[in-house]
Amino acid sequence: MFTDPLWTQLHTQISRYIAPYDAAVRPYSLEQATKWIAAAEARHQKILVAFYHSEYTPTQLPSVATYQRDVQKFVRLFPHVREYQSWDESNRGNIPGALASPSATAAARYYQALIRVCHGCTVSGLDILDNAQIGSTLNYIAEFKREIHRLETIMPRVWGLHNYSDVNRLEGWRTRELVRALGGEVWLTETGGIVSFGNDFPNRGGEGLTRAAKVLKFVFALAGAHAQIKRLYIFDWTGGTAKTRFDAGLMDARYRPRPGYVSVCRALHAAHCVVRTVND
Repeated sequence: MFTDPLWTQLHTQISRYIAPYDAAVRPYSLEQATKWIAAAEARHQKILVAFYHSEYTPTQLPSVATYQRDVQKFVRLFPHVREYQSWDESNRGNIPGALASPSATAAARYYQALIRVCHGCTVSGLDILDNAQIGSTLNYIAEFKREIHRLETIMPRVWGLHNYSDVNRLEGWRTRELVRALGGEVWLTETGGIVSFGNDFPNRGGEGLTRAAKVLKFVFALAGAHAQIKRLYIFDWTGGTAKTRFDAGLMDARYRPRPGYVSVCRALHAAHCVVRTVND
């Protein structure tokens, strides 16, 4: 990605990487993180790292002590990375046989552990998914804040939000309500146009590509309408194939630009946005 001329012409200054919380003690995970971070640093990116479940034990949540020990090792290995998220999409819930997600209470304790070992870092308080119905997300935020008070730790000033459900319906009310509930500065740490995802967002005859391009244009307008939203991270650069479960790539699996790339290119006022795109 970082050497693709289509990426370099966008002149983006921020990039986000999702790392297993135990990446520093797992050779393969560490190798992947090291390569990505080196490539991003070579392009002078400000890197945001979001920790997530282990690739080896995804259905098992670590104790706070284990989490703190492993992320501290990661922080020490990458001294130039100064922005972190304690758990990617912490309110995603448990998927039997696939992954476990922390409760709001556990998420607050992971946050506290991370700020203890990354002095002077910017650590977002939560990194949450909006969902079609946001009642449970609002409850999760409230419980997280209550636990922060109980722990007598520092209330976050920056929060992460993934607003896929909202923007892919071309709506803004979920984003508005969640931004209000979070308070402080909000980063859209994952957002974008879904090309295909189950029956709700199909890509029959290329309809998903057209829809995603329209959504991406809407994303920039929505973010610009909220003073609290200071950053926007598009997910993802590389898309998948017809068999991919969730596809929101700006490129297809062969790194050819899709219509969504053109929407992003124009929003960022790049020089050469008239490119040949794939449309199916």
